[in-house]
Amino acid sequence: MIQINQDIEKAPGHQILAITGKKYLRPGGRSATEQLLEWADFQPNKTVLELAASFGYSAMTLAQRYGVKVIGVEKNPESVQKARENIRVAGLENQIEIVEGDIFHLETISGQFDYVLAEAILSMQSASGKAKVLKGIGQKLKPGGQFLSHELLAKAKEAQIHADLARVIRTNTTPISEIGWLELCETAGLQVQQYQTGAMGLLSPQQMIVDEGLVNTLKIAWNVFTQPPIRQRVLQMREIFEKYRDELGYIILCATPRN
Repeated sequence: MIQINQDIEKAPGHQILAITGKKYLRPGGRSATEQLLEWADFQPNKTVLELAASFGYSAMTLAQRYGVKVIGVEKNPESVQKARENIRVAGLENQIEIVEGDIFHLETISGQFDYVLAEAILSMQSASGKAKVLKGIGQKLKPGGQFLSHELLAKAKEAQIHADLARVIRTNTTPISEIGWLELCETAGLQVQQYQTGAMGLLSPQQMIVDEGLVNTLKIAWNVFTQPPIRQRVLQMREIFEKYRDELGYIILCATPRN
């Protein structure tokens, strides 16, 4: 049984999915993230700044798989506490630090990094918010460093999609076009080296099984359908995803600071 300790009606969609037990909250799923990590070619002891670190799962994967050192920025105090506990249990406290902070104020974090990772966070910002965060990212990258991003893509109907997503997800989720993402990076002084787009399947049963495994997918389904307030929110999100299944997608990209 999951613990409900927040206002389900008002909580952001990603928090709703997280409390059902869903660990992968990326629009392109595990396969898109794996492609992004392959492009990065992480090296041991290199430094990573992860934006919106949530419960620390991505940071732990990076530390365990590649031997990198990660600083994760997370705004939600409860998520920070949960992430720190997960990291402690995994014995990764020497490699990962979770900082309670705001992605709009990356200047408060000292130093520069070999990599900055942002997955499914820029999509939730307005146009001006996206630009501000990207500018901060550019300033936190070492010369030759890599910005790694995995975000929502709108192939058409941007205004309609924004309105419907804001209504059901309870955030200012604003996916933009492929050209829009590339231009935003360029304006922020980031030169896109590689990118890929594809279909968005965040709540499709097939992608969930690939992302979460069959056992955890069944647990998530049980948590959703035995908790009416959560079930209502999840079904609302899935309805919108289905409504725009031809227009909504994902984009992953790897960019470096322009010299």
